[in-house]
Amino acid sequence: MSGRASSAAGPATLRPNRTIALVGLMGVGKSTVGRRLAHRIGLPFVDGDEAIESAARMTVSDIFSQLGEAEFRAGEARVMRRLLDGPPIVLATGGGAVLNPGTRSLMKERATTVWLRADLPVVAARVQRRDTRPLLRGKDPLAALSAMAEVRYPIYAETADVTVDVGAGAHAQAVDAILTALAAHWARETTT
Repeated sequence: MSGRASSAAGPATLRPNRTIALVGLMGVGKSTVGRRLAHRIGLPFVDGDEAIESAARMTVSDIFSQLGEAEFRAGEARVMRRLLDGPPIVLATGGGAVLNPGTRSLMKERATTVWLRADLPVVAARVQRRDTRPLLRGKDPLAALSAMAEVRYPIYAETADVTVDVGAGAHAQAVDAILTALAAHWARETTT
């Protein structure tokens, strides 16, 4: 990985030569933080759900309601493969993208994967603001997220090269934390 050391004022300014894939539960901030991260390091940003919607010419909600979750996951895997096969980007994956073994394998091979993790009550408060999440419709958000976390956290932990705890703080703080964690990770990679 290429990178420049920074002044003492902040984390390194990095320009990676591979995709940075953000994983984590819905509502943790992958898209919002990812856009800011991409801007800071000079890479294009791609929201995985938006790429799926563009490819399907349907919203995620419509895909779920009309075609079902299995078809959504199949389309998601195709889109993730295309994006991970392409040039370096900052990629905000859908929360369940890592459930596909092929996608996980591609992330390990072609991306540096960052797990954004936050306390479940913080995430539940965020997701309650919008009614666009099919897996939460008609459910208590905290209970649904807890059930997802039980299944997905071990997969995130296995897939991620770096884990960054993000809270209710400013997105800029999350970006700084990611850059610091990535710089440390890449420094370890070059010494091994």
